[in-house]
Amino acid sequence: MATNLSTLRRPKRAKENRKRVGRGMGSGMGKTSTRGHKGQGSRSGVRLLRGFEGGQMPLHRRLPKRGFVNIFRTEYAVVNLSSLAGLGAQEITPELLHRSGLVPRKDSLVKILGEGELSAVLKVRAHKFSKSAQEKITKAGGAVEVIERKVAPVERKSKKA
Repeated sequence: MATNLSTLRRPKRAKENRKRVGRGMGSGMGKTSTRGHKGQGSRSGVRLLRGFEGGQMPLHRRLPKRGFVNIFRTEYAVVNLSSLAGLGAQEITPELLHRSGLVPRKDSLVKILGEGELSAVLKVRAHKFSKSAQEKITKAGGAVEVIERKVAPVERKSKKA
């Protein structure tokens, strides 16, 4: 359905009035102004963190943690051979894959997987290849070029001062 001036509608709840508190007993929100009696939430300037449970140990800290999360992992954007065949280019680069929408970020590392068949001769440049992808590309008469990742050297402070 096309959007034009005749089909526009206001967002839901756009016309609701805001809650006016502290305007007497007849309003239904008088006396304590919907804040209840005493306690932290009744005072001015209260701002509780997400998940705060009144001093009780929050749920996300009560639940057991399992497994191991490797914070140094290397994540690759994976692309299958079947996707490369449909691009219609002889030289495949990470920049081309990003422009075509197969890779989400411009600076993401690309790994080519061997899912699908390849009949065209392609020169593929990527950061990593699976064995089957490498074999299929070379079997079709193409070339595989591994792009070296630039890793910043880790600076270590010497103990000698």
